Amino acid sequence: MEQLLQGFSIFFSGGNLLYCGLGVLIGTAVGVLPGIGAIAAVSILLPATFYLGPTTSLVMLAGVYYGAEYGGGVASILLNLPGTPASAVVCIEGHEMTKQGRGGVALMISALSSFIGGLIGIFLLILMTPFIVALSLSLSPADYFCVMLIGLILAGAVTGSSPAKGMSMMILGLMLGTVGTDVLSGTVRYSLGFVSLYDGIDLVAMVMGLFGVSEVIASMTSRKQYDKVQRVSLRSMVPTLRDIRLCILPALRGTGIGAALGALPGTGPTLASFISYATEKRVSRRPEAFGTGAVEGISGPEASNNAAAMTAFVPTLSLGIPGTPTMAIMIGALMIHGIVPGPRMLTDNADLYWTVIASFLVGNILLLVLNIPLIGLWVRLLQIPQHFLFPAIICLICVGVYSVNSNVFDIVSVMIFGVVGYGLRLLGFPPAPLLIGFVLGPLMEEYFRRAMLLARGDFLSLFGSPISATLLAISIALLFFSLLASRRRRKGARCNSLNETKSETGAK
Repeated sequence: MEQLLQGFSIFFSGGNLLYCGLGVLIGTAVGVLPGIGAIAAVSILLPATFYLGPTTSLVMLAGVYYGAEYGGGVASILLNLPGTPASAVVCIEGHEMTKQGRGGVALMISALSSFIGGLIGIFLLILMTPFIVALSLSLSPADYFCVMLIGLILAGAVTGSSPAKGMSMMILGLMLGTVGTDVLSGTVRYSLGFVSLYDGIDLVAMVMGLFGVSEVIASMTSRKQYDKVQRVSLRSMVPTLRDIRLCILPALRGTGIGAALGALPGTGPTLASFISYATEKRVSRRPEAFGTGAVEGISGPEASNNAAAMTAFVPTLSLGIPGTPTMAIMIGALMIHGIVPGPRMLTDNADLYWTVIASFLVGNILLLVLNIPLIGLWVRLLQIPQHFLFPAIICLICVGVYSVNSNVFDIVSVMIFGVVGYGLRLLGFPPAPLLIGFVLGPLMEEYFRRAMLLARGDFLSLFGSPISATLLAISIALLFFSLLASRRRRKGARCNSLNETKSETGAK
């Protein structure tokens, strides 16, 4: 509690409150606009953090992250277009309520549930911190390598419908992470003769290309048109007592699901929101109401994805393992300032950690205060024509990536990664494991080398510690079951296709 109070005192000094408010405002606006998302917004703002301190930078980027999760439900409810991937499931019930003239009520339930989920997620984050610190300080380099290996396998296996594709993208990210000068030997690796690659592939250029430019290209090529945005007044946002009563338990259940999944590497808010919706549909006393505008289908997922957004910082800051692609960008922002997330951060940079936690509490209150009176502004924001919005985003991306190193090569890299990211999207390959592998690869290499130096090159020493041996066994089991599930899924798809062919032949 003393460290948390000290974090509050630091937060309310040095302009952190201003940047927190700016971050949540930008994040909400980005979440409202379909097709951009928190990843692209954090990527675009990453160069701006070079001129700020590490604490202020993380406070602003975190505000953008959970602000986008707040705002993502607006477009889902009013337009049936998800502002963020985690808010896609809200389209099912939210847009049905809009068709019934209750869009304002759906927006209020979304805001209140998000606030409840985020607030409880923050308190769980505070309670889990001492246990995580004690655990992380007892781990050896071999243990850290095994922990990161589990994070990579989870990221590759959970993300996307095909674990094989996710694992292949993760391996590609590991390979790209080896480009540049080796820290220990000074040898330049895989630079292809480009001097600009001596320091490795620029993280900002990769992120902006894979998630920013590719999102813009995908949105421009999409033929789906916006529906006419309905007007929403503050009076129409007041829910009934029955709505509130129906939302209490789903919000609490969703918070528990999101808090648990957010702390696991490779899951994140998207998976939490979908699992929450499925849970509510299963435990509901009126399952027939789902799909026709059930408020429980909004309350549970919205609370879940915001709780997951809070607890996603647990593995990111305490273990240095990004739970989501946005968390990987957060790690990159800290590394730019010379801070390596992990157990040492919670001892050497405790002020930064607890100041960020304090900003979560204040930021969630700001979001609740901003979202309700500014709903008219968000509705007008949805009316911006796409042919004005997308060129402006591309210009911001180019200016932002050039401002990092003043190097034209980075702009070319952004465009290359943008085209690659769009191609991966068309082929069904998720780019998120690539980014997580790119960030974790150099850290894994460092811990693996340390472990080998301590063991004098004995590879079997990874199985010598009970912790590392258990973690390796879990990694092998996760890899086996993910590949087995993928094989069963392909076999089921072939059987369904064969049955459809037989039925068509019989009909003829």
